[in-house]
Amino acid sequence: MRPRRSPTAPLLLLIWAGAAAVLWLWWYNTPAVVRTADWYIGAGRITGLLAGYGAAVVIALMARVPALERRVGSDRVARWHAMAGRYTVFLILAHIGLIVWGYAALSGTDVLTQSVTIVSDYPHLIEATIGTALLLLIAAFSAGAIRRRMRYEIWYYLHLLTYAAVFLAFWHQLSTGAEFTAVPAARTAWYGLYGTVTALVLWYRILAPIRLNLRHRLRVESTTEEAPGVVSVIMRGRRLDKLGAEAGQFFRWRFLTEKLRWTASPYSLSATPRGNLLRITVKAAGDHSAAVADLQPGTRVWAEGPYGALTAARRRPGRRTGKVLLLAGGAGITPMRALFETIPARPGDLTLLYRARRWEDLALWSELRAIAQSRQARLVYAVNGPDGARPEISAESLSRVLPDIAEHDVYICGPPGLTEESYDALREAGVPASRIHHESFEL
Repeated sequence: MRPRRSPTAPLLLLIWAGAAAVLWLWWYNTPAVVRTADWYIGAGRITGLLAGYGAAVVIALMARVPALERRVGSDRVARWHAMAGRYTVFLILAHIGLIVWGYAALSGTDVLTQSVTIVSDYPHLIEATIGTALLLLIAAFSAGAIRRRMRYEIWYYLHLLTYAAVFLAFWHQLSTGAEFTAVPAARTAWYGLYGTVTALVLWYRILAPIRLNLRHRLRVESTTEEAPGVVSVIMRGRRLDKLGAEAGQFFRWRFLTEKLRWTASPYSLSATPRGNLLRITVKAAGDHSAAVADLQPGTRVWAEGPYGALTAARRRPGRRTGKVLLLAGGAGITPMRALFETIPARPGDLTLLYRARRWEDLALWSELRAIAQSRQARLVYAVNGPDGARPEISAESLSRVLPDIAEHDVYICGPPGLTEESYDALREAGVPASRIHHESFEL
């Protein structure tokens, strides 16, 4: 059997090829390095070029390009974005330190005097300094310990300053970078890189959502309590058959009320679109999700999407009708419920394992039972005992439920702890990593 090709491989190859091209550009334009100052300046140029390239990659990864969202997965793209952002910040700091140190050694002045000279005398350095300060501020507030203490809305809108920061820092690259002043083709290519990234952001972050909402005009139809703290929201719109949403995907929803209009939160579809209706099911886990229960019929809805790769298409072509286990916990039942209804599987080959703390937390249970009956599928629950004892999800327990577990494709959606525990148990039970599909909003 031929090994499965990773859907991320082409993208990673493209990113690294771009970095290699940047390094070649530096090499092509660098004369012999002799003095210590030349070493500092040369290293400063390398880190500066890579930082400029990294900034473009960081923005491109969060442009929400559908091809990336579907093939790679929103959670993985977001993690790459965060990791690329950290590397870019480190490169920027190294670039600043090396360039200042190198020019100070070359001119025989101290570092502070040289810093003032560079900022005040070189073109576009004042703008670049402001942009760098903004990037460092954003990086500081994006650190996990700080971000967890911030309201999401504050972090989100602060994060939007990244666009302004990159714009301010862009121009000094072309006016002071020896690679761009000496090689007109390199200058053109740099414009092309940033122009392409800008076009992606404008189209997929601004114009595509405007088009979607003008076309479909979503409004709240009704709300229904499914379990304690769990509410389904049904929305009505126009021509929803053209929306292109699949079971397992999510949208970012902005409900245009006084409390909720400033936040766009990701919620999965808990049922496939039917006619002109969409449904999401939300578990109260904070101020925003708790306020969803108070939505009134007629409330206007702004949606962006669909996003996510936790769909039936994740399975290999030869396994599209093979055995499937859906493993859900907490709010993760929402995309699993939609997949349970629609994912291709023969009678007896589909199983849903639902993990919950209490019986009353088994949201959508009556619907799940009806789907299981109509599809001749298995519906299994794992609920804490009366004494609070937690059922263990292990290789042994999974093998008892499904002796042929290693032959299944497995979809997981739930809290990070459940996902990690389940993944380890599945691997121990013999399920290949290529058949374990999961996606998380915990980024």
